[in-house]
Amino acid sequence: MNLETLTNGMRERVARGTDLGASVKFDFGDEGRIFLDATKTPAEVSNEDKPADCTIKITLADFNALRTGDLDATMAFMMGKLRVEGSMGIAMKLSSVLGG
Repeated sequence: MNLETLTNGMRERVARGTDLGASVKFDFGDEGRIFLDATKTPAEVSNEDKPADCTIKITLADFNALRTGDLDATMAFMMGKLRVEGSMGIAMKLSSVLGG
């Protein structure tokens, strides 16, 4: 999936509600980013590059593999394919917004 499709899918998932209560940025490097502000009601999703409580750095290809279950999050983290900056606790709660 491309960035626009992923962004729209995340908007749809958070519109149903999320208890994340934090801001998260998925940083795909040169491929763009998705910023989720779940401190607001309703939560907002954009492609802006804003400071976040937790930043997940991953390639778009690896993010897609993670979403579909072809890549395990723990293995991706241990292999250096996924890096977390900021709150690890927030990163652990992200399954509700990733979707399949």
